[in-house]
Amino acid sequence: MEKYSVLMSLYIKENPEYLKSAIDSMLNQTVQADEIVIVEDGLLTDELYAVLNEYEEKYPNLFTRVKNETNLGLGKALNRGLEYCKNELVARMDTDDIAKPDRCERQLKLFEADSDLSIASGAIAEFILSPSEVVSYRVLPETDAALKEYMKKRCPLNHVAVMFKKDAVEKAGNYQDWHYNEDYYLWLRMYLSGAKFANDKNVLVDVRVGKDMYQRRGGWKYFKSERALQKYMRKNKIIGWFTYLSNVFKRFVVQVLLPNKLRGWVYKKFARKGNKYDQKI
Repeated sequence: MEKYSVLMSLYIKENPEYLKSAIDSMLNQTVQADEIVIVEDGLLTDELYAVLNEYEEKYPNLFTRVKNETNLGLGKALNRGLEYCKNELVARMDTDDIAKPDRCERQLKLFEADSDLSIASGAIAEFILSPSEVVSYRVLPETDAALKEYMKKRCPLNHVAVMFKKDAVEKAGNYQDWHYNEDYYLWLRMYLSGAKFANDKNVLVDVRVGKDMYQRRGGWKYFKSERALQKYMRKNKIIGWFTYLSNVFKRFVVQVLLPNKLRGWVYKKFARKGNKYDQKI
């Protein structure tokens, strides 16, 4: 199968044990990467440096460490890290999640089957304490046409589980800073540049979520970021006025008006289990 790189971004607040689990899950892939690029986004803790040094010593030809003097944020960090990826195919991985052993093999098969494919994601299982205790799943449409329709209302790809062609991302302007929505913004720009999308229906990554997950998805800053993204979609004729107003209204209610506990119920009911695609499997 085609060679691929893994792209990760690490910052000071990450847990060293979670980082080990994330790296190990990529080392244990049924089809292994020949490069893991880790962006050190600003100063890290001694414990995190110790983990990175340990893996670098054990696998001297596998790891590439990109060091940012200051914390740039996820979008800018990934932008810089992608420049160091030597392969055309790149798998994104967060530093606290756990990839299924066949995650990358499944995605590589999608690219082998369709030479026009630009980016592929898959389903994710969310957990708080243990991957064996899943609290929710996020399953998305699979085909390019269905994903581009779905994109008009919600983010069409699970960022933590994407594999993409480097040139397709660069053609769309690479990762850029967009508060809370670096991924969705990139997918929209890839759509506008003619990229082709796909999803694997299987769970590819176990995603660690905190108990404050729904609190972080609310508030004025989060809403303003989402509203600005909707404006971008309308400006570029991805959506019309009616969809824009509907999307903004729904986000205002959920992200600004609802208390955290009720917001959590809404996300679980409608954003994870409440429609044809986002459902428990």
